[in-house]
Amino acid sequence: MPSQAEVVVIGGGVMGTSIAFHLAEAGVRDVVVVEKDELGSGSTCKAAGGVRAQFSDELNIRLGARSLEAFQRFPQRPGQEIDLHQVGYLFLLSSREHVTAFERNVDLQNSLGVRSRMLTIEEAQRISPLIETDGLLAATFSPDDGHCTPESVVLGYATAARRSGARFCTRTTVRSIVGTGSDTFRVLTDRGEISTGTVVCAAGAWSRSIGEMVGVDLPVSPLRRQIMFTEPMPELHDRVVPFTIDFGSTFYFHREGRGLLIGMSDPEETPGFKLDMSDAWLPRLTEAIGRRAPKLLDVGVRDGWAGLYEETPDRNALIGSAGRFFYATGFSGHGFLQGPAVGEVVRDLVLDREPFVDVSSLDASRFAADRARPELNCV
Repeated sequence: MPSQAEVVVIGGGVMGTSIAFHLAEAGVRDVVVVEKDELGSGSTCKAAGGVRAQFSDELNIRLGARSLEAFQRFPQRPGQEIDLHQVGYLFLLSSREHVTAFERNVDLQNSLGVRSRMLTIEEAQRISPLIETDGLLAATFSPDDGHCTPESVVLGYATAARRSGARFCTRTTVRSIVGTGSDTFRVLTDRGEISTGTVVCAAGAWSRSIGEMVGVDLPVSPLRRQIMFTEPMPELHDRVVPFTIDFGSTFYFHREGRGLLIGMSDPEETPGFKLDMSDAWLPRLTEAIGRRAPKLLDVGVRDGWAGLYEETPDRNALIGSAGRFFYATGFSGHGFLQGPAVGEVVRDLVLDREPFVDVSSLDASRFAADRARPELNCV
């Protein structure tokens, strides 16, 4: 445990390791990442791995597109194979309201260089033959979206950050943060104390308590999400399966090995640090599968897990600072896919540079000022 650091990053998931990598690469040689468990062991390792730029908010489109570019170059920089499959994201739409909103979103995405487009339901079924089209009105698709392996992304960032001098303190819990009144913080952990001039909170679902330590309100609530994996499906063979989302129900699936990863949000889930698997959502999941992909009802399920979304009131991220306390959290399910771009942004904020995109509207103070910034394309 070092006693001093130029920057202390709290949280060792994709966001914390990306921030550490970008800072260390930029020449900040004294970066320390503090993680209460192992790197990537929180929400990152439980993520579905989707990467996309199909959003309704211009900021999220830009962050998603920038991150997609970084994922494509990941084997070269920072230097790690992440099993990227750009099979596209297919959103299935069954309400006129959603069709109108997605038409508007596609226009905005196209204006920003994203190759998304509206599809007929016949086109959607050709792209994703497992779906049943009853009740569908339209769909959207972007061929550059897809999925990759979250653990590999964390490993790549952490390995490259270490090469540039960053240090990682795992199995280390932050107990308190004390401002000394002289532009420095004392970060007190269960393994010792670190003196630093800059703290970055990238603690995901656990961020609210970190903010409270320095008097900053980070309105982040943990919300359980569950995914499951099917048994191998020989009929898939080498078939390309897009990341398919039935937007009305939020049921989704994508190829995972020889089977599928499947998931769905549960509208009856309540906030809390619940990481156990629950059967309460299964009737709703089964109903959604039966309506949208009934062939999957005959496929066995092998296992699954529960993870935590870090939700904010408008389901959009918190990126900003209060003095030399910076934060990047509250991504409401799209933190993994925005990790590369947000690492760049936080690096520039810490170094007092102008980021490639203005994120001032994502400051946590927006809620007190009644400036919520809702994101529609969340699952």
